[in-house]
Amino acid sequence: MKLDDLLGEHAELEAQLADPAVHADPAQARKLGKRYSELTPIVSTYRQLEQVANDIEAATELASEDPSFAEEANRLREQQQQLNERLQHLLIPRDPSDDKDVILEVKAGAGGEESALFAGDLVRMYLRYAEQQGWRTEILDSTLSDLEGYKDITIAVKARGEIEPGRGVWSQLKYEGGVHRVQRVPVTESQGRIHTSAAGVLVVPEAEEVDVEIHDNDLRIDVYRSSGPGGQSVNTTDSAVRITHHPSGIVVSCQNEKSQLQNKEQAMRILRARLLAEAQAEADAEARAERQSQVRTMDRSERVRTYNFPENRISDHRIGYKAYNLDQVLNGDLGGVLQALIDADMAERMQGVAE
Repeated sequence: MKLDDLLGEHAELEAQLADPAVHADPAQARKLGKRYSELTPIVSTYRQLEQVANDIEAATELASEDPSFAEEANRLREQQQQLNERLQHLLIPRDPSDDKDVILEVKAGAGGEESALFAGDLVRMYLRYAEQQGWRTEILDSTLSDLEGYKDITIAVKARGEIEPGRGVWSQLKYEGGVHRVQRVPVTESQGRIHTSAAGVLVVPEAEEVDVEIHDNDLRIDVYRSSGPGGQSVNTTDSAVRITHHPSGIVVSCQNEKSQLQNKEQAMRILRARLLAEAQAEADAEARAERQSQVRTMDRSERVRTYNFPENRISDHRIGYKAYNLDQVLNGDLGGVLQALIDADMAERMQGVAE
């Protein structure tokens, strides 16, 4: 969308929000208010640019009479350049899910018990990072391995209170999806040999009920008894729930809660998030065909990262990132690698806009 169109949309939204009748529908008012908040930084920066341009013109005219105004004009030109760069960043097409919370899944992969232990390490890393960010986490479902690792686990990660537009949990954790590989000597290895194993991470924006439409007739709901490590029954009632969504083929199971109703609610949350992610993936594929610049090209299905314990090294293969602070990263210090991914994505989007 062109800048003039965004300025016009902002003015129209301002007029609508000033109309008391609009606030009779709280949902519509929130939708308009959210869009208004998204556009306000663009409009504010544009107006600052207009003011600086006028100030530069005035300072340039006065410089012939007073040399000090020449210095002022130079200072204003630097400010103008900074504002231009900021405006270009703001005009880059946003990921519409950046304000959303996420549902994060970690599954043990190749490597047996060692893979499950590594999955546990990843879970602790994400939980500690979430704590540092002031986010709230909720374990929706999990299956422990015999050595207290995770065969699989599903976690809801939510921001607390009001967030800055575009700074939701998804904006930071969306790059984590993919295959994570570990290289280390497993606790199950008596010969001291380095093994390689892997765990899969899936991150999807959490969907609200209004984001996706699910028809009861499209669902098959099965109930069964919960099981723990080794498959033993841990519940004497059929409280575990498995939901199959026939149109998409997505199957979701939950057994952590004691009641069938609670497990069904958790499973529906996960199903909504997966359906939203699937819909967005289809939309991304269509957009890529029409305009490559508006779509991130980082493939989440490939191996994305390696955690090398002997060298204390973490490597992200998508952007060539490498750092030797693996111990700190696993303790929740994910800021460096996440910011590198955000910067790479931003650079790619800017290049797309320039083209």
